[in-house]
Amino acid sequence: MAALVPGAFAVVTLGCASCTETGGGPGPSTGSQTATASAAGTFKSGIDRGAKVTQLAASFISTPGPVEMTDGKVHLAYELVLTNVAPAPVRVDRIEVHDVATAASVPGTTGRADLTPLLVGTEAEGVSDPGAGNTSVTIAPTTTYIAWVDVVFPQRSAVPATIEHVVSGAVLPPNAPPAPIQLRLGRMDPATDGPIVVGAPVPTGTWYVSEGCCADDTHHRRGFEPVNGVLEVPQRYAIDVFKLDDQHRTWVGDPSKLDSYLSYRQPILSAAAGTVVAAQDGLANNTEIPHPTNLASIKETVGNHVIVRLSDGVYVLYAHMDPGSVAVRVGDRVTRGQQLGLIGSSGISTTPHLHFQILSTPTYFPADSKPYAFDSFTLLGRITARLWDDNLGIQPTGALPFEAANPSSARTNQLPLDRDVVQFGS
Repeated sequence: MAALVPGAFAVVTLGCASCTETGGGPGPSTGSQTATASAAGTFKSGIDRGAKVTQLAASFISTPGPVEMTDGKVHLAYELVLTNVAPAPVRVDRIEVHDVATAASVPGTTGRADLTPLLVGTEAEGVSDPGAGNTSVTIAPTTTYIAWVDVVFPQRSAVPATIEHVVSGAVLPPNAPPAPIQLRLGRMDPATDGPIVVGAPVPTGTWYVSEGCCADDTHHRRGFEPVNGVLEVPQRYAIDVFKLDDQHRTWVGDPSKLDSYLSYRQPILSAAAGTVVAAQDGLANNTEIPHPTNLASIKETVGNHVIVRLSDGVYVLYAHMDPGSVAVRVGDRVTRGQQLGLIGSSGISTTPHLHFQILSTPTYFPADSKPYAFDSFTLLGRITARLWDDNLGIQPTGALPFEAANPSSARTNQLPLDRDVVQFGS
């Protein structure tokens, strides 16, 4: 059997063109053996003739599901984990998404595969973007990178049943020219069920949706953690929601005071009917704003919060509630629109806001973040700068740089993109 060994960097195909084998046979056969075996059944190799030894090993953190967003496109967001198992560096120039059924690049899509090192705490955002043809990334031996993939389809029916990835680049052996490679790896079946559809988690008004999916390098999208030995992206589709006034201000007055923020103590509403499976109260707000020096521990990440079970594997998280405001208890049945609490700044939060997402488990750690959509809202525009709770309070004024949609439009069964400004309710 040929194998990848030090000094041998080409992709090797496994097989034996001259061998005749049966399904359970020990090896090459004679002519008399062939005649005898043929009477009982056909010959078949126990090795896939298309199998190749690859310099990169691929895996996934979770199975992605498609969701329509406010650009009118269907997004498939996921993480492709690549590990260099070769004894030399591997340069990645491009990652393409292919339809396995056609063995060709998926038509009508654009792919984004930003690569960052697998190193918790670095928040290495925007290192490169091979999918868009930017600077290549070189992965050292025994090193792992994450490709943060966002594949955009024109409509739901265009999502293939099975996809795989074609990674183009080169092996960089010492004292030798680069050896070009093109690897087919990372085969996966996207989820076929649609996103969970819910109502608004906040009252009627204008709201800024920050740190959302999918193309922008946000803390939610890029936040991964090894929890109980399993690598997770628990906030993939999470959003932070801030109330705005008619001048697109998030605060009025003194930004060092909680009650200057328009979001503070706004009602948090149940986005769907379900059963409360977690409810925590009693944690203090972070009052060191807008320049905190002592954030909560990771065990208090979401602060005072409520988790509601909608169905098996579908849980809704409402986080950073004001202390003393949690209005439900574990075991309570809640209805859509019922008040669960008030917006605060408890947990890891530097200005008052609602953190909202769908989980796969009744816990924030461990968990996987599932796609969802709001059944109705109006898209008003977007904030043109990347601003989130860490830096809203240090703006010269409370007004955010706003670009109106042309025209504003009613949306159904969509998820807002990062930085969208929406109107919930009439």
